[in-house]
Amino acid sequence: MARSLTSRVSPATEYEFRHISLPRTTSRGAARRLLTEQAEHGHWELARLRLHPDGTRKIVLRRKIMRVRATL
Repeated sequence: MARSLTSRVSPATEYEFRHISLPRTTSRGAARRLLTEQAEHGHWELARLRLHPDGTRKIVLRRKIMRVRATL
């Protein structure tokens, strides 16, 4: 029996995105440290990383938008 992938992700989930561009002079270790800090302290997760032929990195981070409902 095939399972649908849509059952895992709530259709009401909304994300906030952050775009980061790193120059070719940025080392792999420095890029890793930057992404680790963003993940640990800002609750961002890696959505996409593109390494271009000229050495620049285009990074897209995302995090869930938390909606707070009134309890009164």
